[in-house]
Amino acid sequence: RPEGLLGMRLQEMIRVIRSARTQGEERGIIQKECADIRAQFRQGDNGERSHSLAKLLYVHMLGYPAHFGQMECVRLIASPRYSEKRIGYLGAMMLLDEKQDASLLITNSIKNDLSHSSQYVQSLALCTLACMGSAEMCRDLAPEIERLLRASNCYIKKKATLCAVHIIRKVPELAELFTPSARSLLSEKNHGVLHGAVVLITELCEHNPDTLDQFRKAVPELVQIMKGLVTSSYSPEHNVAGISDPFLQVRILRLLRILGHNNDTASDAMNDLLAQVATNTDSSKTAGSAVLYETVLTIMDINSESGLRVLAVNILGRFLLNNDRNIRYISMTSLQKIVQTDHNAVQRHRGTIVDCLKDQDTSVKRRALELSLALVSAVNIRSMMKELLIFLSTCPPELRSQTTSGIFNVAERYQQSFVLHIYLIRILLAGGDVRDETVPNLIQLITTASELHCYTVHKLYRALVKEISQQPLVQVACWCIGEYGDLLLKGECEEIEPVQVTEDDVLDALETVLQSHMSSPATRGFALTATMKLSTRITDNVDRIRSIVSIYGSCIDLELQQRAVEYNALFKKYDHMRAAVLERMPVMGKNSPGHTNGDTSGENKEPDPSKPKPVEAGLLSEPASQVIIIGYFLTETVYEKNGLRLKIQCDKQTETEVMVTLIGSNSAQNDITNFSLQAAVPKVCTCSTFKLSRFSTHKQQIISAAILTGHSIHTVHEY
Repeated sequence: RPEGLLGMRLQEMIRVIRSARTQGEERGIIQKECADIRAQFRQGDNGERSHSLAKLLYVHMLGYPAHFGQMECVRLIASPRYSEKRIGYLGAMMLLDEKQDASLLITNSIKNDLSHSSQYVQSLALCTLACMGSAEMCRDLAPEIERLLRASNCYIKKKATLCAVHIIRKVPELAELFTPSARSLLSEKNHGVLHGAVVLITELCEHNPDTLDQFRKAVPELVQIMKGLVTSSYSPEHNVAGISDPFLQVRILRLLRILGHNNDTASDAMNDLLAQVATNTDSSKTAGSAVLYETVLTIMDINSESGLRVLAVNILGRFLLNNDRNIRYISMTSLQKIVQTDHNAVQRHRGTIVDCLKDQDTSVKRRALELSLALVSAVNIRSMMKELLIFLSTCPPELRSQTTSGIFNVAERYQQSFVLHIYLIRILLAGGDVRDETVPNLIQLITTASELHCYTVHKLYRALVKEISQQPLVQVACWCIGEYGDLLLKGECEEIEPVQVTEDDVLDALETVLQSHMSSPATRGFALTATMKLSTRITDNVDRIRSIVSIYGSCIDLELQQRAVEYNALFKKYDHMRAAVLERMPVMGKNSPGHTNGDTSGENKEPDPSKPKPVEAGLLSEPASQVIIIGYFLTETVYEKNGLRLKIQCDKQTETEVMVTLIGSNSAQNDITNFSLQAAVPKVCTCSTFKLSRFSTHKQQIISAAILTGHSIHTVHEY
């Protein structure tokens, strides 16, 4: 037959292309075939147009250009022959989209075919419109689709329903056109029509919340349909692994979730059904797990009873024991969403969740980590921290930063726990994987727990002697030794076995850090400062400290050199103030300078030029008076935020007085108002001079003040 012969020609082309041994040979065959196809298109109606377009569609599937066949699709769609219409519509779905003008040319053909006497021609038009119909086509053809929704033919009604879904997605304002017909479709017995009706109603409710009240009246009807699926074989041909029509069940559960959200009446009507589905569905098969998962989501999203919510959490807990990693993953994802509202119910599955930390899949580990951190409480902190630290020692590198950060967040909530501080020290063994804010966060925690200072410095000293390659560990250890070195030298600690440490031992450890090639410049800065602070905490090795500090006065690293020069000056010219300057640091709050705890809320933002507002100095979260200046004889910027910059410089110094100038500048677009300047004068000094001058322009304000400086606050002058 001619049609059979044409089919063989297509098969022969496929065979030849597949037998090509190189990409170049395949390209040559396709170029020759495309040339023949073009020639046949130019010949007009020669009986082989549909066959040529079929070959071109195969070429398109291989990724080669086939745009020259677009107009041929339009011609074949207008053909009265069904065989040509079929290829033409298929070509339109593959080669045309709403961005091309050729798609508009088939609008009239689709409209005519929607009224065709053959259901198969109508089906072709409906499928094409649902696949590639543009907004303009949808507006023109929406009345035809609404008419077909009321047709008696279930075959056409099913396709018209899905076409209506496409129209609503393209043109949401047309949703009202399909609302009356959608409700009546729920009474259909045909599986395809009923499935399409549920999808259509779901789409209507999502795009137009005003229709929720109308479709909530259909909840009893949906519940009855769902019960029929659960208790009997609604449609045996759609049975999957013993689950009756799981696709329709999932669709109905999603629609019930939308209708029951924040509505007590609708939620009450579906509570019994959800309990029945949750208890009667077999979870040993993937289809059953899918239905149960949607049931859990519906229970958690509506105003369900507390017992039903516990049942839903227990289902997710059973999912955690499933061999399928995908099921375990979605279970933990769901548990993480509800852990804040149903914490106790999730807490019952803590052991299973912790076991998932040992999973081989990294994505499962990540979800288990997030959920484990959310389950830490004051009651289980000891056991949970133990498990998290075990995980930290074996977790993949890409999870270490998240693990350490999460544990530190827990630390901020339970910072008075003795065991917690032990764990915090061990966390630093994660080395370079910890985040930037880890070191200042831990230092802040240590300062707040005064009863643990002795224990902490002993523990960190031992860790420092054992391992100096982990930079965060070394930095915190050096800081603690510098601050609490006197407690370390006493050798008395109730929490651990006391070990006698000499002054030389401590200085040897710090000097090892300073000389190690593994130490970063920041770590050396910690070690040098700690060494300097020990000069006021020991008695016999001050000369050795002076010698160590003087060596780094010519260090190639400018930061380290600057510190060493300042510390040398404290040994010489300002030795009488050394003890006061180097005394123990006060308890640091989270908003202390240099300790942002990751908070970027204070960053400068571009002002809105259309709404000029004065910047009030009282809104600045960190007043300049909080800045602690040790090297007060240098010029440096001590505060910069929200356009305000404060710089301190030494103008003149003698044996008995120091003249310091504070210069403030405003780089913001607006004036600073309500500016308050506070000058702190130490107890050991008297304020002989304090003067304030101000120069203002529209965008610039300069404030200068001369004050005596020293160690501790004696009095405050405000202007």
